[in-house]
Amino acid sequence: MTPILIVSGKGKTGRRVAAQLDARGVPYRLASRSTEPRFDWYDESTWADAVRGTETAYLAPPVGPTGLAQAGKFVQRADGLRRLVLLSGRGVGSPGRDFAVYDGSLELENVVRASGLDWTIVQPAWFAQGFSEDFLRYHVLAGEIRLSAGTGAEAWIDTDDVGDVMTTALLDDSYSGQTLAISGPRTLTMTEIATELTEATGRKITYVDLAPEDHVSELIEQGLTPEDADAVRDLFAVIRNHRSEYVSTGVDEVLGRPPRDFTHWARATAATGVWTG
Repeated sequence: MTPILIVSGKGKTGRRVAAQLDARGVPYRLASRSTEPRFDWYDESTWADAVRGTETAYLAPPVGPTGLAQAGKFVQRADGLRRLVLLSGRGVGSPGRDFAVYDGSLELENVVRASGLDWTIVQPAWFAQGFSEDFLRYHVLAGEIRLSAGTGAEAWIDTDDVGDVMTTALLDDSYSGQTLAISGPRTLTMTEIATELTEATGRKITYVDLAPEDHVSELIEQGLTPEDADAVRDLFAVIRNHRSEYVSTGVDEVLGRPPRDFTHWARATAATGVWTG
């Protein structure tokens, strides 16, 4: 069996897929800027060496229009691949989605479907681990979640569930040609998220609803490029505009069990100490 290629293998989902494959004794190879051979989305000369000797790949594309376009080019040039599992997002291609980041995601999905590969596309809800392993962790530590999500809700999913679904899709060819939408078991607004995190951490955490333009300004002040700041704003606009207030059943269908609840995740994560200090 040739190793499974995990592109962006050190990210939140890639690490979990690698751990699942490792536990099952399935060979894999990570691809990132710190691996050998080196892989860089924005250096196309690194792509061929990363793919060589593999037939199956897990692809977690970069955020933003430019990164999504690069991921599409990679799929079209990935000579030797037979099977591809793509991390996308819920609602891609739904009516009313006029944001650049979703246009890019839809284009990437279409490239994958037209690639001639055996493909599976997994569309998860927002990751709960965004509050513990990504930039939202610093909001929790500061006691203020400052976002432009309005009063909209999202069916936040434990990224461990995403990793389990991805691994199953990689190893089971019966999911070829399927698009799997997955989420947590219930929707939560940002105000409800703040309440959940307050109870889990024992510290007061509030949600500050920013105007979208103020959100972009704060993100740029924090070091994001204007393009990336606009992409983050557009992602939260999906929640703000109440387009993500639904539960998807993919975890139950693929894994034969319900998805983990945000309350359980928050309490278990608080016990690790990630929100102390």
